Formats: sequence, structure tokens, C-alpha cells
Amino acid sequence: MSNIIEITDFQAPELDIYARLTEGVLLNRHEPEKGIFIAESPKVIERALDAGCVPISFLVERKHIEGQAAPILRRCPDIPVYTAEFHVLTNLTGFALTRGMLCAMHRPKLPSVKEICSGARRIAVLENVMNPTNVGAIFRSAAALNMDAVLLTPGCSNPLYRRAIRVSMGTVFQIPWTFFDDDTPWPGAGVSLLHALGFKTAAMALTDHSIGIDDPLLAKEDRLAIVLGTEGDGLSCDTIADCHYTVRIPMSHGVDSLNVAAASAVAFWQLGHRK
Repeated sequence: MSNIIEITDFQAPELDIYARLTEGVLLNRHEPEKGIFIAESPKVIERALDAGCVPISFLVERKHIEGQAAPILRRCPDIPVYTAEFHVLTNLTGFALTRGMLCAMHRPKLPSVKEICSGARRIAVLENVMNPTNVGAIFRSAAALNMDAVLLTPGCSNPLYRRAIRVSMGTVFQIPWTFFDDDTPWPGAGVSLLHALGFKTAAMALTDHSIGIDDPLLAKEDRLAIVLGTEGDGLSCDTIADCHYTVRIPMSHGVDSLNVAAASAVAFWQLGHRK
């Protein structure tokens, strides 16, 4: 392949994406249309390509060029492929590549909340979930357990951070998602928009007025938004007050709550619609 480039200079500017730029810089909040993300491992990269994401370059361990990476590289014959042995790539990036392959890609333009909700019956709403591992795990559960879409508040970790993508196993490219923005601030206008779109909202929280997650009323709702809060503090009081339901997962052995990623899996299994 003519696009295979052996790495001989760690300081080459085309390697900055992988070696020297932070994920915050790659995100480019001021000009999101110029943002970049890094996908890791052949399976995840393939799911990103299937979703229409546009590659910039690949970083591939040499032995994988004719192995696990080969089908993907054949799909992208004109994209530069930087390569070296495993120990060289580890020194370059500062971590061991999962299955020997990274891909830098342009961040896709995000759809609006209305576009995401169109045709959806069950959606997840994440309020200020800041840990990318939790975000990735929630996306994986959402995709597996019958959620149609995910909405995030601006305080959430971005689903296209490398760790969130990896933990999600690429499901961030399979389930529709977007952020609430300045036009629909959360909760306020954001909750009101969901209600206007026909969703009943269920806040996952432990309060004196919580109903059990197995309450028949929840299963009967045609369109339901399941709202999950930040690690530790949970949902804000304003969010809980604005939602139609406050819902709890019954606990035992004196445990007061689950990690938000674990709670999401339980909630999605119980409340997700069966397709």
C-alpha cells in the first residue's frame, strides 16, 4: 500500500494528534466543526466508519497491517497509515494500543434534540455525568437494553473521548445522541421540550416520593425519558421537581444506591421497550 508511512521522527507534526494534543484540545469547543476524536481498536473504528465518520489518519502496529487492521485499511485506501513496532507506538502515545490500532477522525455534526427524539419511545438523559468510563458504560447499556437515544447536559463528559468510546465498545456510534445547548438549557427549557415532544420524564432518585422501578405506570407510558444524575450527588432538586415521576431501584443489605452506570443498566432493562 502506498499510504503506509514508517515512523522515523517522533516530532513529526502529523503525529501530534496521537502524541501531544490533549483530548480537550482535540475536542475544540470553540470551533466544534474542527474537532477531532480518536477511535481505538478495529471493532470500534469499524463501527465509526459504518456510522459515516470521516478518518484523518491511522496509527497501526506493523504486524496488524496485514492482520486485524487490513479490512479497515482496504476501506480507506487514500488515508495515511503511520506504523511502527509495538514498543515504538507505546513510547509515542504513552499507552499500549488496544489491538494495535488508532484512528483520528473528524467529529460529526451533532443533531438537535428534536431530531434525536423524533420517532424515539425510550431515551436516556444524563445530567452532569462527568466520568468518561461511566458515560461509555451507560451508552453500551443503552444500546443493548432498548434505549432509542441518549441526551446529555453540557456538564457531561463527551461521549467521543477516547476512553468513553473504548468502554462503550463503539456503541456511541450506533445509538443517536446529542447535547442540550444554550437554546434548551437543562433542566428548565430542556425538560419542557421533552414534555412538549410527548415524553413523560422519570428521575432516578431516592426521595420520600419515589415509586418503585417496577411500578406498572412506568411500563404503560408510550414515550419515557429516564433521567440519571451525576456520580455522588445524583440529580438536582430542580430536575427532580420538573419530572413527572421520581423512581427508585430497591436496595438491600443497607446499600443506599448503585453507581450511575450500574443503575442505568437496571433501569434500561426494566423500562426499555421491547422491539
